[in-house]
Amino acid sequence: MNKKMELDIINLHCAGIDVGSRSHFVAIGQDLSDVKEFGVYAEDLQDICNWLLGNGINSVAMESTGSYWQNLYAELAKNGFDIILANGKFTKNAKGKKTDVKDARWIQKLHALGLLSSSFLPDETTEILRTYCRQRTNWLQLAAEASNKMQKYLKLLNMRLDVVVKDVCGLTGLKIIEDICKGNLDPNSLAKHRHYNCRKSEEEIAKALKGNNRQDFLFGLKQEFESYQFYQKKIADCDKQIDRFLKKQINLDPIKKKLKTKAKPYKRINKNAPKIELNQLAFQYFGGIDLMQIEGLSHATVLTIISEIGSEGFNKFPTAKHFTSWMRLAPNNKISGGKVLSHRTPKGSNRIKTALRQAANAIGNLKDTHLSNFFRKIAFKKGRQVAVSATARKLAVIIWNMVTKKQAYQPPTDYLFLDQKRKMGLVKRIKKQINKFDIKPEDLDFSTS
Repeated sequence: MNKKMELDIINLHCAGIDVGSRSHFVAIGQDLSDVKEFGVYAEDLQDICNWLLGNGINSVAMESTGSYWQNLYAELAKNGFDIILANGKFTKNAKGKKTDVKDARWIQKLHALGLLSSSFLPDETTEILRTYCRQRTNWLQLAAEASNKMQKYLKLLNMRLDVVVKDVCGLTGLKIIEDICKGNLDPNSLAKHRHYNCRKSEEEIAKALKGNNRQDFLFGLKQEFESYQFYQKKIADCDKQIDRFLKKQINLDPIKKKLKTKAKPYKRINKNAPKIELNQLAFQYFGGIDLMQIEGLSHATVLTIISEIGSEGFNKFPTAKHFTSWMRLAPNNKISGGKVLSHRTPKGSNRIKTALRQAANAIGNLKDTHLSNFFRKIAFKKGRQVAVSATARKLAVIIWNMVTKKQAYQPPTDYLFLDQKRKMGLVKRIKKQINKFDIKPEDLDFSTS
């Protein structure tokens, strides 16, 4: 006896859209007459919405194809449609020859049967901040390229500035390069720009700056220096825009605005960190949760978390396991016949995952902390690469619990930041001197009452 199995229709009045660069194919059913092609201009997007509304459609599914979906998504959302933005890997298994019409019908069929899940999308506020932060990252990458090219031209000029200074784009290096671009090629004069923190002496710096003075290399150095200055100005503009936007959002929220407690600014600020009060802004943005207390998290990492997911985005994940799985940091177990065939983390990445992996790598260089001890235990068993992924996942779980449950970071082993270590070292040296010279409180006119 033959049995026929049918799937129930979950979304009765739904449509599927195959998004393209020059046209969109919209399917409201499985017949060829139910598929219609539209353009990509603003009027065409409005025509799509009018056609869907005229056919009683209330739910739409489409692929996240490049950046072509964004304008269509915004127009559909404005007209009140329930939108499913699906990952392309869940819609690519259509049988037979691939065409745009068949893709649109296949997406509509999967959505009607309830087999598509929506991708994570941040709220509009976070999306705006994300644009500013990603633009800042682009300028940082261009500035790094200009810095590398400046070092290349200095080497071709036989001016080994990279040997005598730690950072060519530091205080000493930039002043020397600027003077060279102005036409000063005297090594002794250039060496006078030495900062007092520089370990090398003026004599050694002058010795390293005796070059061949080729005009073509000097021209290239000047061009790259001007580009570097331009990029730094653009980065500063982005910092100002991010600062204004964050303060505006905090002022709009009366609960966050009333927070009086200040975050502890213990961590050393990297030169590429945004020139804003990110410690306090992040503390208020997350409603009194100080992510900076987690060892290994830098200002750039916290800014990435704020701009990529936001404070409300964490609530879209029911558990920390859902959050780590979305970031592709959780093991992907493949089991057959009761045997685990593979447990590798799935392929794919996003900016938060990259930021947390960089933070995990920095944690691996720390000493005697809760997370660094965990890192070394995993690294001893399975290697550093696995330890980076495992520590990044642990960081994701900690951050999710802190933000969603409003819990402070309380590791079993306390981590001392640089300023705390200096304070403890100073106190220790003072106590040693007091014991050495047998100094008593009355000798220093200290009141003991």
